[in-house]
Amino acid sequence: MKKNYQSLGKLLKNNLGNSETEEALKLIDSLKYSSKNGFISKEQFYKVAMWKTPKPKNHYLSNSNEKIKEVSKSVLSSNSDEEKINLLTQLKGVSIPVASSLLTIINPKKYGIIDIRVWQILYLYSEVKNKPAGQGFNLKDYLVYLSILRKYAQLFNRNVRDIERNLFFYHKKIQEGNLYKTK
Repeated sequence: MKKNYQSLGKLLKNNLGNSETEEALKLIDSLKYSSKNGFISKEQFYKVAMWKTPKPKNHYLSNSNEKIKEVSKSVLSSNSDEEKINLLTQLKGVSIPVASSLLTIINPKKYGIIDIRVWQILYLYSEVKNKPAGQGFNLKDYLVYLSILRKYAQLFNRNVRDIERNLFFYHKKIQEGNLYKTK
């Protein structure tokens, strides 16, 4: 993959045209009311988690209604990004990327989904310095990632999800070879 712009800011200035996907819009709309109720249902949790990755399906299903309600209530009442991620990853099958998806669907203005494609673009433009393959994310990685996305969201007067989504689609456009590095 090669840099086609002098900076990430110039890349974004020229590539902010991708609108939200239909599936994401439906999920965002369905969780709008949950946030007002103060919790997320198991069905809503499952839909968002499966949207991000279906691999841990059985783990998602093994979470009780009560546990999901308890965790989501705490997440929705917290003001700490770190605490929100830590709470969500207590649910079975929920990794940092899945937790970031849940937060993004709940509040796309403030959150973006951590993803291999977006991380690789951030690495290409020297916004992040580690994990060039964009895999194996931890909490610290997500908090750094989020601060970068928020900086550009503020700069371009967009929501964080807009920045993340457009970087994702830009990567798809310029990707060469396999997305995942094999040993």
